[in-house]
Amino acid sequence: MNKRGEETRKHIKRCACSLFAEKGFKQVTMKDICEASQLSRGGLYCHYKSTRQIFQEIIDDMTGQQDNEIDVRIKQNQPAVTILDDILYKYENEMIDSQSSLSVAIYEYFSIHDIACRKNTLYEQYLISANTWKKLMQYGIARKEFKKVDIAAVFDLIVFSYQGVRMYSKLMPVAKEIPSRIIKEIRKILVRSDGDGNNF
Repeated sequence: MNKRGEETRKHIKRCACSLFAEKGFKQVTMKDICEASQLSRGGLYCHYKSTRQIFQEIIDDMTGQQDNEIDVRIKQNQPAVTILDDILYKYENEMIDSQSSLSVAIYEYFSIHDIACRKNTLYEQYLISANTWKKLMQYGIARKEFKKVDIAAVFDLIVFSYQGVRMYSKLMPVAKEIPSRIIKEIRKILVRSDGDGNNF
């Protein structure tokens, strides 16, 4: 695909992402995306055949972006705590930003029967994200920046608290203190203090 085509697809996904965050997955139509992206029906269908195809690509992009970013930063030998703090800062802001949350859309999308029967792509996304966090935690432990922790348990704590707050933020007001407290505790679980030397 040429550069112009790639830019058009990115534009479509940006517009669609806003609609999915606002309306959920089931309520968004290809017509809505045409209007939001200011593309003709033929122009949109030249790139995507359905809202499902667009949404799945948005999810794949989000997962791949974090994985690639962490890989690059580890290869650059950046401090594990710096990488962690940047991710947690992003998560904290996203948890209170109900306007851009895709949590409801994700739930609707993956609860559609034929998608769930074909393959459990949500679980696949969970495994990809778990592997990314495992790499970061192992890196931090090896550098003696992180405590020796149960990596799978800490990942579950991160992902389910993050998604849970994002889901609730679509249904009720969520005070800024809630994600702040969660992020603070996650960091406390992972990051070594000066007195943690006996863990090694």
